[in-house]
Amino acid sequence: MAQSETKVLTAHVPLPLADKVDMLAARLERSRGWVVKQALSAWVEQEEERSRLTREAMADVKAGHVIGHQAVQAWADSLGTDNPLPAPALP
Repeated sequence: MAQSETKVLTAHVPLPLADKVDMLAARLERSRGWVVKQALSAWVEQEEERSRLTREAMADVKAGHVIGHQAVQAWADSLGTDNPLPAPALP
């Protein structure tokens, strides 16, 4: 497998966090850089997914695919009662 190009990034992190990274690296028998790269990759992936879901939700709102606040509130208020309402559905 060909090695991809890399770029060195630096960041100041609180000592307790740095200590946790070092402990994880030791426990996993990996380098500190490997642990940081794994964490950063997971965070970037999570943020990309959050952005995608936000764009999708905004498109739904723009298209009118929403449930009104009053319907949601009535449903939420009914939870835990003897006669909970069914979850509201899109019109």
